Amino acid sequence: MAATPPPEATDDWWRSAAIYQVYVRSFADADGDGTGDLAGVRSRLPYLAELGVDALWFTPWYLSPLADGGYDVADYRSIDPAFGTLGEAEKLIAEARALGIGVIVDIVPNHVSDQHAWFRAALAAGPGSPERELFHFRPGRGEHGELAPNDWPSQFAGSTWTRVPDGEWYLHLFAPEQPDLNWAHPVVRDEHENVLRFWFERGVAGVRVDSAALLTKAAGLPDFVEGRDPHPYIDQDEIHDIYRSWRAVADEYGGIFVGEVWLPDSERFARYLRPDELHTAFNFNFLSCPWDAARLRTAVEETLAEHAPVGAPATWVLCNHDVTRTVTRYGRRDTGFDFAAKTFGTPTDLALGTRRARAAALLSLALPGSVYLYQGEELGLPEAEIPLDRIQDPMHFRSGGADPGRDGCRVPLPWTAGPPTAEPWLPQPDGWSGYAAELQAADPDSMLSLYRTALGLRRTEAGFGDGPLSWLPAADGVLAFARSEGLICVVNLAAEPAVLPGHSHALLSSGPLDDGGRLPQDTAVWLRA
Repeated sequence: MAATPPPEATDDWWRSAAIYQVYVRSFADADGDGTGDLAGVRSRLPYLAELGVDALWFTPWYLSPLADGGYDVADYRSIDPAFGTLGEAEKLIAEARALGIGVIVDIVPNHVSDQHAWFRAALAAGPGSPERELFHFRPGRGEHGELAPNDWPSQFAGSTWTRVPDGEWYLHLFAPEQPDLNWAHPVVRDEHENVLRFWFERGVAGVRVDSAALLTKAAGLPDFVEGRDPHPYIDQDEIHDIYRSWRAVADEYGGIFVGEVWLPDSERFARYLRPDELHTAFNFNFLSCPWDAARLRTAVEETLAEHAPVGAPATWVLCNHDVTRTVTRYGRRDTGFDFAAKTFGTPTDLALGTRRARAAALLSLALPGSVYLYQGEELGLPEAEIPLDRIQDPMHFRSGGADPGRDGCRVPLPWTAGPPTAEPWLPQPDGWSGYAAELQAADPDSMLSLYRTALGLRRTEAGFGDGPLSWLPAADGVLAFARSEGLICVVNLAAEPAVLPGHSHALLSSGPLDDGGRLPQDTAVWLRA
């Protein structure tokens, strides 16, 4: 069975797609147990079709102890019972496709859960066993092996090594419940290619690759040295052989890949997007950029420049399940995003943040390439501050409680204006029902209505999606650019209202123009020349 992009789409549909990220646990709860599920997603497919997205990216829905929100996978071929069954996943894929929506699943290749059958077998088999060769088990240093095998820093806070009762240590770049796989072992490579085939055979349109630059490690696992090139576990050259093999699998089915690649070096980033590797990769430069016209323009220019040599389309995203929600971030003094800067009690002006988020929505949707929308962004949801006794994210605990973690952007969506029928797995803040989808659907000035209109225009009006961009003359603090077919986007970040370039009519604005037809601060508009 071939992979199934939206029925009316061309083979390169992904180059201009609007893709909606579904965090199943928090999307929609059909059985009333407080946890989102696949039945809940299926019940909201008409909502997603009306929103106007081309595909859905599902964060991991596999069997998992949920030590890290599902990114600790125990079985890639089964659905976690909290979410449903494999049969329901297959129905969801088919029903979405019937509505013109493709499905993208999430693969986590760097590590598995400590409850995965392979890791349980490795613990039972003991030192020197073939089972342990699938992971990175090592004796410790020190007189009695009491010291970790090396000093690699964790992607989370804390150690990257955990000692087991027989004295050996195993590597985990993330939490101890997420042991890293040994990608130098052919069994690991074969298994993941089989997993890709498993999901392509079930009709998915593509695969998102988690932590895509971390799989391969330097031989001998040498100590970390700041500034050493190459890094011992990020962006090793051998990783590209893996993705070339994966691309051959995807091409058999017409499927696509999007990689989570955090790399500051634009040339090395582009290597992942060569024609025989990944199709696209997330744009974290744009995501983390402050609400500043000059820096946003630089982020756009650098993004387009680093994609151009390999002919790959850019991707644009304002938020995801790991970062502070857009409305909150743009309402703060520091409007950029940095994991290290997250802290409790940061003051936020939600009215300001909402105005900027509306403008940013039109900016991102007008840029060349594809765009990713995280669930709840279309409702203008702010970041929730979770009570300390309800936080579940391991980033919080491994930081010693300093980092508030990522739960604040993972609170279940408010669908109706009343209280939830069951206590959600993460508590909804007071006033959350005011963001309810049912209320916003009836309000032409709501964030939901803005997104519906914008995504509808993006599908039907010429000039959107992949293609050229040219900057137009503009005052300081104003971004103005033209796309093809006379499409113009203007975003005013300056204090003074901006005079608009010549145009025949306005397609959509994120807020009203002033009495003189000028664009107010923190407002965006789409024009037709």
